[in-house]
Amino acid sequence: MSFIHDTLLIFRRQERLALRQPAWVIIGLTQPILYLVLFGPLLKGLPTTSLGSGGNAYRFFVPGLLIQLGLFGSTFVGFAIIADWRAGVIERFRVTPVSRLAIMVGRVLRDVVTLVVQAAVLVLVGVAFGLRAPVAAVFIGFGFIVLIAVGLASVSYATGLLVKSEDAFAPLINTVVVPLVLMSGIFLPLTLGPGWLQGIARVSPFRYIIDAMRQAYNGHYFNTIMVEGIAVAFGLAVIFLFLGSRVFLRENA
Repeated sequence: MSFIHDTLLIFRRQERLALRQPAWVIIGLTQPILYLVLFGPLLKGLPTTSLGSGGNAYRFFVPGLLIQLGLFGSTFVGFAIIADWRAGVIERFRVTPVSRLAIMVGRVLRDVVTLVVQAAVLVLVGVAFGLRAPVAAVFIGFGFIVLIAVGLASVSYATGLLVKSEDAFAPLINTVVVPLVLMSGIFLPLTLGPGWLQGIARVSPFRYIIDAMRQAYNGHYFNTIMVEGIAVAFGLAVIFLFLGSRVFLRENA
């Protein structure tokens, strides 16, 4: 019970800090909405067979943008813990009876809530532009966002606590995230690319998650692609949460 109480305590503190600076939440949502507005209409000219969306380009594009939102929104949260470490906030928490693990989990919970709210806004904007998808698919997509946020935010906080430098953290995250975005088929179907590119893209775990979300948005819930996506998303969340927890506990021992 102490761990849950401490986690909620940290969550409330982080949520209050986020509400005091809502500009960061808005900025994080601006990029995918711009892609939706400026890039989405271009997909309408592609063959529906390559999109696999039953004639609705936004059923292909919106799931990809949701994953992009989760990727960038979760991996860059480590900047906040670097700032807290430099300001002595982490050190002050060390001398309190608050659970060391709760210090990380409370932050991750705040990031999950933020990303789900941003994802809901993005879906509503997509509906305004012509997105038509089953309600169940939308909630399945939110489930994927939660798993991505839990895993990536955990490892981002752990990485920030290890490097303790924005100058090192930023290029490290960009070096990892940008190739993942490009190899996941977020903007264009990978089937349009050559065979060697499709083969390399299979390395990206987020390709399987995006493919599963697109299947759900097309009303297909029970197939191999969906099982693969769920397994990859859940596996990444568990592994990254475990690794992040180990690093965080060791650094705060």
